[in-house]
Amino acid sequence: MPSALRPLANPPNPWASTELEYLDGERPLAELEVYEDQTRGVLAHNDSPDVGFDWSVNPYRGCFHACAYCYARPSHEYLSFGAGTDFERKIVVKRHAPELLREAFDRPAWAGELVAFSGVTDCYQPLEAHYRLTRQCLQVCVEYRNPASIITKAPLVERDIDVIQELGRVARVGVMVSVPFWDEAKARAIEPFVTTPVRRMRTIERLAHAGIRVGVMVAPIIPGLNDEDIGHVLRAARDAGATRAGRVLLRLPGPVKDVFEERLRAALPLRAERVLRRIRETRGGKLYDARFAVRGRGEGVYADAIAALFDQTAQQLGYESGEAADSETPATFRRPRGQLALF
Repeated sequence: MPSALRPLANPPNPWASTELEYLDGERPLAELEVYEDQTRGVLAHNDSPDVGFDWSVNPYRGCFHACAYCYARPSHEYLSFGAGTDFERKIVVKRHAPELLREAFDRPAWAGELVAFSGVTDCYQPLEAHYRLTRQCLQVCVEYRNPASIITKAPLVERDIDVIQELGRVARVGVMVSVPFWDEAKARAIEPFVTTPVRRMRTIERLAHAGIRVGVMVAPIIPGLNDEDIGHVLRAARDAGATRAGRVLLRLPGPVKDVFEERLRAALPLRAERVLRRIRETRGGKLYDARFAVRGRGEGVYADAIAALFDQTAQQLGYESGEAADSETPATFRRPRGQLALF
């Protein structure tokens, strides 16, 4: 069980150095609580056949963004917290993540595989502005020339353009910016503490302008709610400089179903029944199907129509298809024996 951090007399404002835009000045309904994780490892291995990476680093557990659809919510129950408000406001910080990552890279068994930031919660959520754990972990990747990928919704990633550029000079790196909605009102209802879709497009533009390989992740696609936004998001992202595009159908494992339905009915009562009906159409009459290879794309006529709309639009806009080129990238990993560390 993580232990609570001791309060500081005048703690730094964790949002001071980022550029967040709360819609209509909304503020959280629960106070933020920060806990320290005493874990002895930071690299997580993924054995799911339908996730595009084998290794990930999650400097934070729980996420301030409070997206109603977040499939990671059940992981907070392993900490004796809840999957609802606790997941959003009881954030666990892995203070020693950079040191633990360096230790992992120093183990003889490590061969320099790609590391994803992050597989669970957003590595650039607001607390990162103060703790800088993601930035330090990326600096470790630079030091060891270890390839990395980043997925985030947050403009704070722009702060680390310098480190990402440096990593790109010695290893493979890419950033995917998550933009599931184009309509700002729907975004506000479902992901209330994330910056606007338009602001995320500026992040794509700034990353692309800096020479960083950047893409857009339209995820999750929520049947009956944001599938109509797919074309708008893909076109805006392509105009901003994105070269890749990915999609994942809404996943509602365990208690996420309850969190999502409650938020949907409260924030969008007139659309709630239609959305829930459409979700069931893509899940064999249920709200979730946990089978590998199906959980991320769904099945049935409506799911096939969503996939066709996305794929055809992405092809017309000239997005790259697949990651075949990445598999042919030469290995770059090196242990910096006898060299000065970056820290």
